[in-house]
Amino acid sequence: MRTEQLEYIAAVTRLGSLRRAAEELRLSQPALSETVRNLERELGVDLLERKRSGATMSAEGRELLPHIVGVLEAVDRLRAAADERHRVSRMVRVGTVNAATVPLLVPVVRAFRAAHPVTQVEVVAAQQSDIHRALSEGGLDLGLVNHLDGDDVPAGFESTRLLCGRPVVCVRPDSPLASRPTVTVDDLLAEPLIAMRSGYVMHRYVHRLLDGRTPSFSYSTDGAEMGKLMVAEGLGVTVLPDFSVAGDPLERLGTITYRPLAGDTPRVLLMLQRRRAESVPRAAQDLYEVFLRLARELGGTPGER
Repeated sequence: MRTEQLEYIAAVTRLGSLRRAAEELRLSQPALSETVRNLERELGVDLLERKRSGATMSAEGRELLPHIVGVLEAVDRLRAAADERHRVSRMVRVGTVNAATVPLLVPVVRAFRAAHPVTQVEVVAAQQSDIHRALSEGGLDLGLVNHLDGDDVPAGFESTRLLCGRPVVCVRPDSPLASRPTVTVDDLLAEPLIAMRSGYVMHRYVHRLLDGRTPSFSYSTDGAEMGKLMVAEGLGVTVLPDFSVAGDPLERLGTITYRPLAGDTPRVLLMLQRRRAESVPRAAQDLYEVFLRLARELGGTPGER
């Protein structure tokens, strides 16, 4: 019997169905179902009631639930007693520049929540320099930042590449640029440009891309999420990594879309950073590992730089 099996059963109970639990845990439903069946065979009890409409907790499963919760709580207490490094924190803090929020960050928080129902996750939006400062001072456990390929990795941090993408132009579907296969710099200069504020990697990239030329009109904003909203409202276009636009709710609704930039563009790397330390709170380590696992499922190749 593995603790993971009990955590999965707890998720099914909390969410009310195998399907919803599989979605939250970012597992395939057959994989989750097989894990539960293995536990059922070991216990000799049908924990789930399976119907054509789906699977829910059986009466026997609900009777055993207090014992399952008790085991999970006992495991947490054991970790705490064994060593401070294994203590389950009541709060883990993540700083983000609002990169890959929908495809990665939100699923990571959801999966972590299923495994750590009593641990709070605080997500803080900030510029990269502020995230680095907070990591150094212990105000953040993890930082999610963008790097351009070739950027130096700051000393004192453990930096792990999660995703690799390319800069794209985020536009409304009714924009003339949306009908083109690629967008040139001249195209970009003719449109109102929604730029990231100084301190963001994409601000530096666009400044280098335009090479001193000035767009017809420009705005300045703080982070990708506001930039996408401004595009959706018809205020202009913005340049973001593709993993910050693809799958976004606004993109799924057809309110925004994106086109690649013409020419040879640099890779944008989504990096997960943390301070190098001998002892890491268990919750922070667990969240770090969920980031790596889900990044792999998205096709990323996590690795240190």
